[in-house]
Amino acid sequence: MTIYVSNLNFTVSDEQLKNVFTPYGDVSSAKVMTDKFTNRSRGFGFVDMPDDQQAQKAIDGLNGTNCEGRALVVNMAKPRKEF
Repeated sequence: MTIYVSNLNFTVSDEQLKNVFTPYGDVSSAKVMTDKFTNRSRGFGFVDMPDDQQAQKAIDGLNGTNCEGRALVVNMAKPRKEF
């Protein structure tokens, strides 16, 4: 399951994001999205967890929790709309 994480502090790295989710289970990838021109964080990212039950526990456990001074918003990612 792919998890959408928003309201990230702009200093959070891919590795830090992965470490936040690791206590809930196996994390296959964690990526903080960056601006393609400035390479600065855009304040959101995606985490992939292969086990849906572990992913749901991570969503339930982490939504609203504090990470680097900001309350995380954690949801199941929705498919990207094609234009």
